[in-house]
Amino acid sequence: MAAPSSGRANRTDRGTILAMTNDPTDQLARPDGLIFDLDGTLVDTVRARIDGWVEALFAEGLAVSPEQVGPMIGMDGKRLAREVAARDGRSLSDADLERIDKAAGRAFDRRNESPRPLPGMREVLDAADALGLRWLIATSSRREQVTGSVTALGLEAEPEIVDGSHVEHAKPAPDLLLLAAERLGLPADACWAIGDSTWDVRAAIAAGMPAIGVTAGSAVSAGDLEGAGAARVVPTLGTLAEIVRNARA
Repeated sequence: MAAPSSGRANRTDRGTILAMTNDPTDQLARPDGLIFDLDGTLVDTVRARIDGWVEALFAEGLAVSPEQVGPMIGMDGKRLAREVAARDGRSLSDADLERIDKAAGRAFDRRNESPRPLPGMREVLDAADALGLRWLIATSSRREQVTGSVTALGLEAEPEIVDGSHVEHAKPAPDLLLLAAERLGLPADACWAIGDSTWDVRAAIAAGMPAIGVTAGSAVSAGDLEGAGAARVVPTLGTLAEIVRNARA
């Protein structure tokens, strides 16, 4: 990964960042770091995630459709299981939540046989490296659940990853993104958080980071991401690469 660029003299404060997040016409300053979600953002795996969760939830007697699960992909797995159960009038123990989360991960692995990078993945990473921007991956999934997805990226070296096991609360809590910024050695507002779900956007806002939504591999619409507060919503990572290159330094 590229070394961090020099610090910017006039950082915006948290209030300005929040206003920017809700005003997509505002010109975003070029970040010093990029924090990427993985599934649905860098690699096309959301359908396998949805189907894996449907299988695991059905096995617990929780009847849900892919359409119901889709908008929930990207949030902490235990929270997902808890919320689905609550809709059914059931309360699950911590042990139940842990079991279902792991079962969903195994079901995903069986389906995730040939994941592929999403359009523009290489372009945006090359743009980051060319500009001297540091980057890493921050995913709510556990490390053992993302091996296939990371391999599919075809990178020369394994990227740095902050995963759900590193924090007490995964997305939409800000913990994962704040830890990611710390790992990059950057203040939170020096980073853009890039993701495909409303949970990615909400986590970014809570962390004080501009949120960039990408729809190419998402289970939700551009309107959903904008409604959650994304500073920009782009169709592909290639579009994001162009925005990064043209952002004011």
